[in-house]
Amino acid sequence: MDIAHYYLDGNADAVEFCPHDSYHHVLAASTYNLQEGDRPSRHGSISLFSVDGSDIAGGDDHLDLVCSVETSGIFDIKWSPPGQHSNPFLSQADADGYLRIHVLESSCNGVEGINLKHMISEKISDSMCLYLDWNPSGKSMTVGLSDGSVSIVSFLESKLEIQEEWKAHDFELWTTTFDIHQPNLVYTGSDDCKFSCWDLRDGPSNLVFQNSKAHKMGVCCIQKRSHDPNSLVTGSYDETLRVWDLRTISKPVNETSIGLGGGVWRVKHHPYIPNLVLAACMHNGFAIVSIKGNEAQVLETYKKHDSLAYGADWQKGEANHRVERTKPIVATCSFYDKLVREGWKHE
Repeated sequence: MDIAHYYLDGNADAVEFCPHDSYHHVLAASTYNLQEGDRPSRHGSISLFSVDGSDIAGGDDHLDLVCSVETSGIFDIKWSPPGQHSNPFLSQADADGYLRIHVLESSCNGVEGINLKHMISEKISDSMCLYLDWNPSGKSMTVGLSDGSVSIVSFLESKLEIQEEWKAHDFELWTTTFDIHQPNLVYTGSDDCKFSCWDLRDGPSNLVFQNSKAHKMGVCCIQKRSHDPNSLVTGSYDETLRVWDLRTISKPVNETSIGLGGGVWRVKHHPYIPNLVLAACMHNGFAIVSIKGNEAQVLETYKKHDSLAYGADWQKGEANHRVERTKPIVATCSFYDKLVREGWKHE
């Protein structure tokens, strides 16, 4: 069900709810715009919204723009993991090859005092930064690059420093993520259809496995299931969501898969319900999928966006998912119609 929507000034490609206590109502949305011509340029923005789902039945607008920051064209944004820093940090992977960090600040005025302040930038590569993920420690990030490389960047004492970088794939590296249960492992997925795992304890990083047969097109997203240390999901341009068994880490098994009718660009596990996955399916809107054992089924679909479904996220905070208080809030965004939507999942 729709609650509210907002049209951005640019092409919307990512939405992320803040996972930090006291900021669960904060939603970040990013944009990417290409100015073509003899000297093409890329620019974008980050917009912060306040989301209040406490009175959904009232029908009021619950998506309020708090602030907006102009920046380079953005491919991905991620909040720092909760409990690791005094203030939330928002990192961006941008088209200029930079990794940029912003800090979320607030005053005693509440929502009106929230501000996103640029903190530090570091040139990672001459290629474009396409994706990023924080280490659970909050002390480093993994960044996927358009030349197929992956970069591990440390973040200590407000300083960014490249720790290691290697050529992981033949084409664009669309996704890379830390294993939240074994942070020494990093997963990568690329336009070369390969799904790989690397061990950071070796230098240079050692290839643990590389699967080149399961995905029929490029690998767009990878996410570990927080409730199950032996399972992760992958999404691909081939329109399939796959569930992997990692108990034999050197040779993962594709347990089950489900076609979603569109390229699976992003997946987000529900923060408290182990079996629910939210997927952005490009030309086919958004889907909520239930995964139980070897079975996967689509529970709900959402197709009110008119262009590429790129960004999706669940609101964090356990209180936001108690049925007696409210419905679980979902944010979505689509590219060419520049639209951010807020809605809630039917129970």
